[in-house]
Amino acid sequence: MSVEQSEEATELARFNMIAQQIRPWDVMEPRVLAALEVIRREDFVPPGRRSLAFVDTEIPLPEGQAMFAPKLEARLAQELDLQPTDQVLEIGAGSGHMAALLAQLCDVVTAVEIRPRLVQLAQVNLQQAGIENVTVALGDGLSSQNGWSSRQFDAILVSGGLPFVPEGLLALLKPGGRLVAIIGQAPIMRAVRIQQRRESFVEEGLFETLTPMLDHAPRLPQFKF
Repeated sequence: MSVEQSEEATELARFNMIAQQIRPWDVMEPRVLAALEVIRREDFVPPGRRSLAFVDTEIPLPEGQAMFAPKLEARLAQELDLQPTDQVLEIGAGSGHMAALLAQLCDVVTAVEIRPRLVQLAQVNLQQAGIENVTVALGDGLSSQNGWSSRQFDAILVSGGLPFVPEGLLALLKPGGRLVAIIGQAPIMRAVRIQQRRESFVEEGLFETLTPMLDHAPRLPQFKF
């Protein structure tokens, strides 16, 4: 297969991914769909897994981690309802692909990753993709003892599971800010959007899904009888 034929096959696979996986999952926001066309997902997939770049499945990453399936990434990005001036925090950078998508929809992304090898992977992928409005920081995104914990954000995405959303994360939202996370415990987990409104928080259930827990996720209290 020639280079030209290979590129045509890749673009057809990308088109089919959007048409057959992402649109049927109620992702219709034009800016999100445009970002999916611009960001080359295949460049954020480990070389040995590139044949899976457009498949409806999670893709293994180093250290036992995984990229979300394409439709889940797209739906989470849409649910954040990002504006071009927004400052966004992502907890769990992975390969950097989710941050790359968000960066097409907002002003600045801070992606926090606890695993040094994945920090390096995300930084390299983002640099090679020419994306300059993402900073990947090493650290525990759920800890209050970090440089980003003194800032507030228009939107927060938790790219991993949580039993519940810690109050410390909610405190990082600006007035009107949105947080999207996947909460619960297997086999029952759901994506939720929490919005800051008039000094209170309103939670909206979005859809059911499953994902592994974040490192250092808080534990539910144990009840004793």
